[in-house]
Amino acid sequence: MGKMIIVAICLLSSLQVNASSLQKACLACHIKEQIPNEIIYKRYLLKYSTKERMQKAIFSYLKKPNKIHSIMPKIFFTKFPMKPKNRLSDEDLNLYINLYLEEFDIKKRLVLEK
Repeated sequence: MGKMIIVAICLLSSLQVNASSLQKACLACHIKEQIPNEIIYKRYLLKYSTKERMQKAIFSYLKKPNKIHSIMPKIFFTKFPMKPKNRLSDEDLNLYINLYLEEFDIKKRLVLEK
């Protein structure tokens, strides 16, 4: 029983580290620039429909940012500059993308009424 509690504590603390890492690596810039993450998530969801397709599209975009392949309208880039190519390892980038998709998952906000 004690081992299960220790494992649970370790898992919870690793989730906190991942969430704070996501905040530092990605979301801090969005917040500073006042770019609403929920809107970006919804744009990806509308265009790509599934988590897997969204993950691939975000990964591809972050590896080679390009206005043509962006989900944001062209006018967006008159206010916000194009970010440089992401330098994270593919493994870390995939981890952060999955954390991002979990953080803003619209299914978590759905409420079923009885």
